[in-house]
Amino acid sequence: MKTIGVLTSGGDAPGMNAAIRAVVRTAIYNGIKVMGIDRGYNGLINGNIKEMDLSSVGDIIHRGGTVLRTARCEEFKTEEGRQKALTVLKVFGIEGLVVIGGDGSFQGAQKLSHAGIKTIGIPGTIDNDLAYTDYTIGFDTALNTVLDSVSKIRDTSASHGRANIIEVMGRHCGDIALYSGLAGGAESIIVPEEDFDIDSICKKLIQGKNRGKLHSIIMLAEGIGNAFELGKEIEEKTGIETRVTILGHVQRGGSPTAFDRILA
Repeated sequence: MKTIGVLTSGGDAPGMNAAIRAVVRTAIYNGIKVMGIDRGYNGLINGNIKEMDLSSVGDIIHRGGTVLRTARCEEFKTEEGRQKALTVLKVFGIEGLVVIGGDGSFQGAQKLSHAGIKTIGIPGTIDNDLAYTDYTIGFDTALNTVLDSVSKIRDTSASHGRANIIEVMGRHCGDIALYSGLAGGAESIIVPEEDFDIDSICKKLIQGKNRGKLHSIIMLAEGIGNAFELGKEIEEKTGIETRVTILGHVQRGGSPTAFDRILA
């Protein structure tokens, strides 16, 4: 194999740049040319491809995001779109492809593999929702970002005697909520993998208040439902002022942790 391509696809994750760097450096040191594909499968279909060298990946190991940029591509889900991608791979002489991303990205990589393209997937998603891997690139950084936010919200929550619901990413995987809740000392953790009883949560909050507890933190995975409706219901049932914080895309940003850099 003389030429490979590398792309990042789907939601970005801290550590993707470290993974790109590792792919490019390893390939070049083994005499293989690397073509960088801009904006994931969109770039593959449209031919937005350029050769990468060692300078392309200099000084990026500490940077969040992805220098190759990323996107979601509806066209690639069609047979016509995938045929375009296969044609572009042939035009650029790309014999193998490295895909860095999550489950949707891997589904696309699998389609190319079935079409005869040698394909490798590198798990890169903050959600940590891929099978056959303990940790995905980006999860640890996102977890630490969330944990820092939990500590700050706890400060203001204690000052006002409130309950705080903190919604985190993860879609239908509760790992971010679970790990950050355990590490942050949350009073309740609500994840899609387990059924939850709102009355039990409210009872626990009232018991805490009665014994002098100043505040409570409830970690919520985004796949559960509407955080604001949940907060309203808790406040009505307990009489405890309840605020909601949706951390959102801040979880995807920032310099990757040492763990994510080494994992990449």
